[in-house]
Amino acid sequence: MERGSLLKAKAGGKLHGGNHGIAPEEVVAAQRARMSVGMIEAAAQKGYAAVTVADVLERAGVSRMTFYQHFANKEACFLAAYDMAVEIVMTRIGAALAAESPALERIDGALDAYFSTLAQEPEVAKVFLVEVYAAGTAVLQRRLATQAGFVDAFAGALGASLPDQRVVAEAVIGAVVALATNRIVAGDFGALPGLREPLMSALITKLVRQDPAGS
Repeated sequence: MERGSLLKAKAGGKLHGGNHGIAPEEVVAAQRARMSVGMIEAAAQKGYAAVTVADVLERAGVSRMTFYQHFANKEACFLAAYDMAVEIVMTRIGAALAAESPALERIDGALDAYFSTLAQEPEVAKVFLVEVYAAGTAVLQRRLATQAGFVDAFAGALGASLPDQRVVAEAVIGAVVALATNRIVAGDFGALPGLREPLMSALITKLVRQDPAGS
């Protein structure tokens, strides 16, 4: 996959003045998508705190009036951008977890999807795991909900339904996120896919210790 191709696909083509036969709701959706992509690009390059509405307008190719028709402020735009980043990452993870295969193979596929997507989409990765912490309470609450969903999916794949088992799933996902975040902050995106194998080895070892019969 081309580096950054999923984000580019979200941006779509540049809209021009006039109707051109495009339904109004499609124009609205396209404008919102372009501004969300513009925010992801700006926040990844400059850091959320330094981003201005003008930065988003320049990248999205829309007017200031259009921006405020969609978003009350910069934080609201970042929230939409974060949701787009979540969709890009979690869609591939969800597909892996939904596969018709044994639990550990699904977990392996989900980790591969997670790390490879972050490596291929560096701007998305920065917004998803780094700049989210600078964007205010509403975005942080959304981030917590996203991670809780990831924990639920992981626990469900392993059949971990008891409270103690969920805590273990939460610890595993916390470690995955921390490892990825450290590499992203360091700018070492190439190291991300290599995290999957040692994590899977550790997980398998833990499961074998819990179930010596390997059932």
